[in-house]
Amino acid sequence: MKDTYVYPAVFYDDADGIAIEFPDLPGCLPCAHTMEEAFQNAKEALQLHLYGMEEDGEAIPEPSRVCDVKPEDGSGSVVMIEAWMPPFREKMLNKSTAKTVTIPRWLDILARREKVNYSHLLQESLKSYLGVHESAAQHFHANSGKKP
Repeated sequence: MKDTYVYPAVFYDDADGIAIEFPDLPGCLPCAHTMEEAFQNAKEALQLHLYGMEEDGEAIPEPSRVCDVKPEDGSGSVVMIEAWMPPFREKMLNKSTAKTVTIPRWLDILARREKVNYSHLLQESLKSYLGVHESAAQHFHANSGKKP
């Protein structure tokens, strides 16, 4: 797992907007209305796609050389897009995940009466139970995404 990835993307500009393709990463196909938005969307899509591959344990392909990328019909422009992964991984680790819990009704009534914040209480209880008191990144290896 690397901290920085740089991949060629092909921008296809037409009347409907800008379609973006990463030849080395099938399925990574962002789009945009403006060129500024295209670069931002391409970067975000690249980060998300690579993060998903890392999480799934998939092999991440080497990027093609720019000179080897040939846009369809010669109508696209080849650009290099950089993905700086450490802050993106941190963002994804700290993203909230909804969980459904089941408790007895009488306990829910008491908790609502006391204005208990279930999310906060569950987070604090899990941290205590797991012996976790620092940020999420300190509990995950940069190479595996799993708890040490």
